[in-house]
Amino acid sequence: MTKSYGANDIQVLEGLDAVRLRPGMYIGTTGARGLHQLLWEIVDNAVDEAANGFATTVEVILHDDCSVTVLDNGRGIPIGIHDTLKIPGVQVVFTQLHAGGKFNTNNYNYSGGLHGVGASVVNALSRWLEVEVAIDGQLYRQRYESYEKNGKMQVGKPVTHLEHVGETGKKGTKIRFLPDGKVFPDIHMNAAVIAKRLKELAFLNKGIQLILVDETKEKEKKEVYHYSGGLKDFVAYLNEDKSVIHPEVIYFEGEKEEIHAQVAIQYTDSYTESIFSYVNNIPTSEGGTHETGFKTAITKMLNDFVRKQNLYKGKNGGLSGEDFREGMTAVISIKMHNIQFEGQTKTKLGNPEARIAMEAIVSEQLGLYLEDIDHQEILKLILEKSIRAAKVREAARKAKDITRKKNSLEAAPLVGKLSSCTGRDASQNELFIVEGDSAGGSAKQGRDRRFQAILPLRGKPLNVEKKRLDQVLANEEFRTIISALGTGIEEEFKLNNLKYHKVIILADADQDGAHIRAILLTFFFRYMRELITKGHVYIGLAPLYRIAGKSRVEYAYDDNELKEKVREIGKGYTVQRYKGLGEMNPEQLWETTMNPANRAIVKVSIEDAAEAEKRITILMGDKVESRRKYITAYANFNKKDIIQEMGV
Repeated sequence: MTKSYGANDIQVLEGLDAVRLRPGMYIGTTGARGLHQLLWEIVDNAVDEAANGFATTVEVILHDDCSVTVLDNGRGIPIGIHDTLKIPGVQVVFTQLHAGGKFNTNNYNYSGGLHGVGASVVNALSRWLEVEVAIDGQLYRQRYESYEKNGKMQVGKPVTHLEHVGETGKKGTKIRFLPDGKVFPDIHMNAAVIAKRLKELAFLNKGIQLILVDETKEKEKKEVYHYSGGLKDFVAYLNEDKSVIHPEVIYFEGEKEEIHAQVAIQYTDSYTESIFSYVNNIPTSEGGTHETGFKTAITKMLNDFVRKQNLYKGKNGGLSGEDFREGMTAVISIKMHNIQFEGQTKTKLGNPEARIAMEAIVSEQLGLYLEDIDHQEILKLILEKSIRAAKVREAARKAKDITRKKNSLEAAPLVGKLSSCTGRDASQNELFIVEGDSAGGSAKQGRDRRFQAILPLRGKPLNVEKKRLDQVLANEEFRTIISALGTGIEEEFKLNNLKYHKVIILADADQDGAHIRAILLTFFFRYMRELITKGHVYIGLAPLYRIAGKSRVEYAYDDNELKEKVREIGKGYTVQRYKGLGEMNPEQLWETTMNPANRAIVKVSIEDAAEAEKRITILMGDKVESRRKYITAYANFNKKDIIQEMGV
């Protein structure tokens, strides 16, 4: 029987129902990232108020009940009656999608956020939300809730009118909301994640004070972020654990065609570039047109200086952009109208006018800076470093060419190492980078050779954070990895050539294994970052314990799971603690770590590129004292062996 389909079968989602039904369309995910996106939407609105000159302070408060408060001292959300909807303006903002004051430039010159849907989406995905507005000496309050009534979900409905509370000497908006546990599996906000973002916003918005109050601790904790130097302070922070070649941070700003740009640059003695870009305070981790304009202008301008001074005799008398960006730490922040992002992730700017404006601003303002008599020493140091980089890069070119040749997979470094898979569909194929020959042997025998390739590491790869490109390419382990993946590196990286869409790092759960994971992730971050940002890098989780009962065998991946499995099995069990992957036979390795139906793998992502840069510099760089302080502050030296604790 064919089921009828007519006009009455078409579902019309009213108000905020669509958000509740498909939250992923609005916040990306209902996991931790989506949960924090609720907070970012409210914080972005408050920061926009401050960035446009109407507020000086934004405060975030984490409460014991998992609710969170955001307050600012801005103008306050309008409380007057909307001409068309006949309800207060504040109610329009929290109950109507695509409603807000950011669709023209009368109220805000520049803004980030979800372009008018942020506040209403937060309301739709919260158990309750309260807003207080202090405006013209008067305080107003309204509460919204999501609840069931007659079997139907009422989403973000006002449960009070906009109430006049009384007089106040304050001004601004205060919003407190509780994320709904029916939408999010875990509604606990992460204070560390929030602190990083508020610190970043304080750097990007010079002079604005951002405050984080954490009431969830036994002792309330308060952090204040305020940087009078803005981007100059940001670059100095990123470089504080590096060796800089010029103490002064280069800073300039300018405006073209209603696009305002700020740039801060400082060179270090490192061998890679670190460029972080933003548009209207939104991180653009994949770059975009503004970064392209910046790089083009830098290359052209510095090459002009090289040619005028006849400093380099290489091909065409000029250097490549890579040469000029080696060791560069730069932060680019632009403010503009009508942002266009490529894709849905809001991480790559697509506006062509941003490239043109950025190129013009950098060419003009950086030119004036470097031509100044007081900055000649800085120019000299930059050009000397760039020329050294060009000479090293030229010497490494042959080694780099090897990785791009079609027959490189059959070259000597791969013989006896890579066990490729038979499948030719890259989207289905997986490459396991495995620590040690012993574990590599088990993995090769236990894998599904139709789609799983194995690359065992014979020894520990170089820490690329401390090495030049030619040294990296001289390392057999990295040459093998580059050849196996087929993408090339740095500027020549081409994701479309990737032979395995899952690159899984499989190392022991000990200090050496952690070090190998850190080395490989540093390499991918420095030379194949798109591999991470596009979601192709994973960490394989091998079990720590094997629990054998009379009639069943279970595996535990951490101490808490061990306790749980032991309780399930009951009496008469034995526990084996694995010291390494090599202790597992092929069947066990397949069952626990490689079988897609059973295994546990973690996708590596970059939540905060600037903070990732900072962390890698501390942990993998040359400054021993910085690393010691970090480890002392964050490592847990008091963790007991769970087997001893259980008396097993």
